Amino acid sequence: MAFSSGDGNGPMAEINIIPLADVMLVLLIIFMVTALKTQYPIDIDLPQRSTTPPDNPVEPPEPIRLRIDGANQVFWNDSPTPVSALRNMMEAEVQRDPANQPTLEIDASQDSDYGVLAKVLAEAKNSQMLKIGFIKK
Repeated sequence: MAFSSGDGNGPMAEINIIPLADVMLVLLIIFMVTALKTQYPIDIDLPQRSTTPPDNPVEPPEPIRLRIDGANQVFWNDSPTPVSALRNMMEAEVQRDPANQPTLEIDASQDSDYGVLAKVLAEAKNSQMLKIGFIKK
């Protein structure tokens, strides 16, 4: 739309960009707020390369299968287990032979909450489990 200027000689040829700048600033703030996500950092010690072979190869123990289903129920070797009991169970497995720990194989359903998986990983770290793997079925 064209508006006439105060002198009445014709339409005003300037564009008012203040509303456009206001909208752009609001969108920028919305994108900045929604882009921030809460992150749960978990420290993981990756294995280092070794050039010397082990002196006495020991057969690794049977892996522990930990499954998290879509209802966020945790299963320790196919038996239902509360998340609060995981730390004691993991510590018991670590104490059997700290140098030859079993592998914790985690199978998390796509429908499960990330928070449950984060709690399981935190419990594994706190119980000094070193071998953790993820299984995709």
